[in-house]
Amino acid sequence: MRICVYGAASPTIDPYYIEKVELLGEEMVKRGHSLVFGGGGNGLMGAAARGVKAQGGKILGVIPEFFKEEGVEAIFSDCDEMIMPKTMRERKQIMEDNSDAFIVVPGGIGTFEEFFEILTLKQLCRHNKPIAIYNVKDYYNELDAVLQKAMEKNFIRENCSDLYLITDDLKTLFDYIEEPVKHRTVKELKDG
Repeated sequence: MRICVYGAASPTIDPYYIEKVELLGEEMVKRGHSLVFGGGGNGLMGAAARGVKAQGGKILGVIPEFFKEEGVEAIFSDCDEMIMPKTMRERKQIMEDNSDAFIVVPGGIGTFEEFFEILTLKQLCRHNKPIAIYNVKDYYNELDAVLQKAMEKNFIRENCSDLYLITDDLKTLFDYIEEPVKHRTVKELKDG
């Protein structure tokens, strides 16, 4: 299975997160999976890639040309394949098209945006791929609370929580990613 990992590119985050995401990358390979990611060499993107590479796994990096041209962030140099589209929109589409599942690790604005886009697309039945949030050090507790509040107030259908898993346990995360996904219709998932 090709797993897309969304996560922080920052080189200044707590090393605890880096250690945990390197272990995630290692576990991916041990369970027979490869990595699709944003191509960054720092932060949790770099950590996932280093973990995968340490176990001899395959990596597809996708990073916009302007990141290299403008020195936006460090690029992971040991990908098996690197695609350099022109725009961020193209980047996300390539990552989605080349992935069978998604794991969201701690991150910032870009990671939040990627998670909400892939969740929205699943709710609209544009894909039926598993989405798991790796809740390292309870990083996503507040996001989970916001989603639960929106469900309680009927801004989001309650069954939206069936579209993803949030956990801090790697075994639970991979068991979820690897199990068959229930097929649903848009009408089941979305009012309107």
